Amino acid sequence: MNTVRLPPMRVYLDWNATTPPLGEVLDAMRAAAEQGWANPASIHAHGRAARAIVEDARAAVASLGGVDPRDVVLTSGGTEANNLVLRSVLVTSPPERRVLVTSRLEHPSVTRVAEALEGEGRARVRWVRVLPEGAIDLEDLARALGEGGVALVALQAVNHETGVVQPVVQAAELTRAAGVHLHVDAVQAWSRLSVPAPLFGGDSASLAAHKMRGPKGIGALLTRPALKLVPVLLGGAQEKGLRPGTVDPVAAAGLGAAAARAKTTPERWRAVRVLRDALEGRLAALGAQVAGSGERAPHVTNVLFEAWSGAELVAALDLEGVSVSSGAACSAGTVEPSPVLRAMLGEEDARRGVRISLGEDTTEADVEAAALAFARVLAR
Repeated sequence: MNTVRLPPMRVYLDWNATTPPLGEVLDAMRAAAEQGWANPASIHAHGRAARAIVEDARAAVASLGGVDPRDVVLTSGGTEANNLVLRSVLVTSPPERRVLVTSRLEHPSVTRVAEALEGEGRARVRWVRVLPEGAIDLEDLARALGEGGVALVALQAVNHETGVVQPVVQAAELTRAAGVHLHVDAVQAWSRLSVPAPLFGGDSASLAAHKMRGPKGIGALLTRPALKLVPVLLGGAQEKGLRPGTVDPVAAAGLGAAAARAKTTPERWRAVRVLRDALEGRLAALGAQVAGSGERAPHVTNVLFEAWSGAELVAALDLEGVSVSSGAACSAGTVEPSPVLRAMLGEEDARRGVRISLGEDTTEADVEAAALAFARVLAR
């Protein structure tokens, strides 16, 4: 068995990739592993105990999103939730209304599904214009809706690479007036931003536990009442037949603990802005260009340096004891430029971004260590 041990004084600034699990999350999971390990679909006492844990988690997620627990489908994470709702809405729409409106800023679990649906002949994709500051163009969204035939708009709440807060509230006003479903990929927003309305004003929203200090491998799709969904996978009747497969009560316990705490943490995340801004200032003095402007989540910055590719800089910083990334974690290991930065800034800059995402546990010492590591690397 190979074990990689972290060296002392390692600085973790990749909270958008995943967050360290909370103590209370681990405690809840340990208790569930001891007392609720049975199959929650079984009707005997052991199964009912496991089922209670799952339903408590569902209720916690529903409370966070402002919906009824009956409108929460547990999934393996945000990717599955996005796949489930995009395919459901497009497949169940009449042929004359199968236009999907989205942008190149979205997570691959949206953009690649959009491309696949178009390739399968199930939808036509209308790509909304992206502004250089990193937000969608609301005027172009309005034009797209006016062109007709739109079944679904898919929009992030917070961009996963730049932290730019997308205009979901204004988009919701437009889609509501047009009678169009708005899906909000809110994976990077839960716990970090206050929820302005149920489902961030949309008709559905996705969630991943590990982005809000819960376990990996579990998430949820939250919807408005009575939304018709079609399963992506076929099998048993779990999750009303929408997500066949045995639900893990241990992971559910962690999800529930994380969701309950997430309602109280936006203020804590706002305090991280001071550290983020201080680090940005230090890096600007070293020649950094910040990608994205306007309203941003308080903990994220994406910086570009003239003489470095993002991947090279990430590797060099890793050797200096600082963990950052050059884009979405699900794209790690690829040589493709960032689709987000390409849409914002063009092909050349798309290869140069370094995403730095701080968290609740980040300290001034972490920021100082990161700034010094950047200075040492860039001096080469």
